[in-house]
Amino acid sequence: MLIKLVHIELIKIFKKWRSYIGHFGILFMVSMVQINLYIYGENEVRHITRNLSDLFIISGNILNGNLIGHLILNAFFILFPLTIVLVAGEILAGEGTGGTYRLIITRPVSRLQIIFSKFLAGCIYILSIIVWMIFVSLVISHIVFGNGELIVLSDGINIFAQDDILWRFALSYLHVFFSMLLVFTLSFLFSSLVENAIGPIIATMAILIFFVILSQIPVDFTKYIKPYLFTNYFMDWQKFFNYDFDWFVQIKSLGYLALHSVIFLILTSIIFIRKDILS
Repeated sequence: MLIKLVHIELIKIFKKWRSYIGHFGILFMVSMVQINLYIYGENEVRHITRNLSDLFIISGNILNGNLIGHLILNAFFILFPLTIVLVAGEILAGEGTGGTYRLIITRPVSRLQIIFSKFLAGCIYILSIIVWMIFVSLVISHIVFGNGELIVLSDGINIFAQDDILWRFALSYLHVFFSMLLVFTLSFLFSSLVENAIGPIIATMAILIFFVILSQIPVDFTKYIKPYLFTNYFMDWQKFFNYDFDWFVQIKSLGYLALHSVIFLILTSIIFIRKDILS
């Protein structure tokens, strides 16, 4: 029964055009980057490595699929939250707007099963975006630009061999998944409180923007609250591309994101189970 419910929720998600905004946005933006680098790639590489040429002899295929995949993940990470909240914001509230709340609770399933099926459908939707981005930014870039070493200019100069890159990308995308899952469950929580999808979308984005701004304010007060702002952990995937990253810190970051997602999901379940359905 749960599999059938998840299938129904996936049909609801993917039959709406807004669910593909992220996919088309990624395709368009990545294509623009790839076309630009294909035409002006040598100039871009010289620009990136201009400060290194006096210290190192740089040879080999620097402009490759790994470099493009890393650049795109850095540049378009901001696109993910907006795409997620457009779906999560109406996954429950949309039932109220469409007047289908009573219809879904008359099924011979519990409200907890309904919540869990919507949550699992959301997880699959997030995975669809990440897999699509991997295909467009990494697979296609490797086909067009080839393989090679990856140079990362972050907290120093990190140069990774071809056989030392794939697992770093895998862990980075895993971290991105947990970050976006937190965004989804937060918007999911707001969606359970109202019957209009606009409210959850605005509320979620407002909180994300507020937390990001708050963590960037250069005052002593923020350094005490920064560790408790979940947005502070969203970009920790970048640390997988440092030679000296701390496994304990990274696991702690993933655990922090997962814990918040679980808390938001539990709160959503409690609210929905106790909710008076009037429409």
